[in-house]
Amino acid sequence: MSAHFIQYLKYGFFGIFMGMTLSLVGFTDFTEVHKMFIFADFRLLLLFAGAVGLSFVGFALLGRNANIAKKTYNSGTIPGSIMFGVGWAITGACPSIALVQLGEGKLAAIFTILGILFGVWAYRKLAAGGMKLDTGICGEA
Repeated sequence: MSAHFIQYLKYGFFGIFMGMTLSLVGFTDFTEVHKMFIFADFRLLLLFAGAVGLSFVGFALLGRNANIAKKTYNSGTIPGSIMFGVGWAITGACPSIALVQLGEGKLAAIFTILGILFGVWAYRKLAAGGMKLDTGICGEA
């Protein structure tokens, strides 16, 4: 087996584990996510905050001896974040959740995925125009 194949297997197992976890805790249920956004139920919000905190600690430990270049602020960060948040609030799903919903057989996720693709396309078109915002993604120059 090649090293690339083994790497893809690792990513695949991690993706399946992540999808199962998101599904089991309720992040794929629109009603649960809506309750989180209107602060009617703090369970998912606390779970999300805990995951962010755990990730922070993990990245800090993994990167403690790494020489990581300082990131620069991109003018597209704020508008892109707003578009992401509005889309998440409307659909109850971020990109990974939409894929998990599709895996669960929730066919409405197809419209969310199409909306994500359209939003990325529209943002890149707007940003490349007169707005002069950052149109790159991680790792793109």
